[in-house]
Amino acid sequence: MSAAGNILVVEDEDKLRGLLRRIIALEGYTVHEAGDCRSAWKVLGREDIDVVVCDVRLPDGNGLDLTRSLRDRSSGVEIILLTAHANIPDVVKAMRSGAFDYISKGDDNDKLLPLIAHAIEKARLQKRVRSLQQQVKHAFSFDNIIGDSPAILATIALVRKVTGADTTVLLLGETGTGKELFAKAIHAAGDRASFPFVALNCSAFSRDLLESELFGHKAGAFTGAKKEKRGLIEEADGGTLFLDEIGEMQLDLQAKLLRVLEVGQFFKVGSATPTTANVRVFSATNRDLVRQVRDGAFREDLFTG
Repeated sequence: MSAAGNILVVEDEDKLRGLLRRIIALEGYTVHEAGDCRSAWKVLGREDIDVVVCDVRLPDGNGLDLTRSLRDRSSGVEIILLTAHANIPDVVKAMRSGAFDYISKGDDNDKLLPLIAHAIEKARLQKRVRSLQQQVKHAFSFDNIIGDSPAILATIALVRKVTGADTTVLLLGETGTGKELFAKAIHAAGDRASFPFVALNCSAFSRDLLESELFGHKAGAFTGAKKEKRGLIEEADGGTLFLDEIGEMQLDLQAKLLRVLEVGQFFKVGSATPTTANVRVFSATNRDLVRQVRDGAFREDLFTG
């Protein structure tokens, strides 16, 4: 792989493809060529390509379809589309398909090399992010939960069953038994693994501070609230919110949390406008929630929901 970058030029006109190859190679890039979609996929299958410079119209397809397919595969490859007749509708289609940019053949040759440089920066950043995500996913996988007793193995087998379901999870057990470790493993194995895992210990805050931490607040909502603050629910948007010691949460806050679970909305402290967030909520406690429900200290609808 070239230190400067690997570029694939997909163009059915031999002379133009050769010209593009020479222009790009002079900048130190390693350049691969393809005359159609089929050949392009062969190159993409064997080479670590950073950027594809692709004609929109090809003998066996078009660059828009190639762009969509690469995006669907989350390949991290950036695509710059070329066309002989640029127009606004085509530009819109290109960008909606996920192209990095779109230029006219011949007229925009001076723009091509800077675009390639910027596209490589983005492609490599995305690859580093995915690499880090894989490292995190491995670090919190079920394989890293130590123990081979029948109880541990049975717990792991049970917990694995909920990784693919986008449901709330309640983890029960004494302090120090690894509830958060299991929560992280479920998150890392699920569809939300590329989004944040945010943890909060409900017993570490007073009622008012817990509300602000969870839901955030508007500027001026209370003394000292000089600027708006995002709550942890908002920070976890798309991912998982882990509420440790949920048995310590006050009833009125439980009602507000229930709204998040039911309709995906909440109100920041001091705001009359709802905020929307898509989070999966995991909870943990060492308390007897069944008893707390019976004693009126925990909402039954939250417990059963």
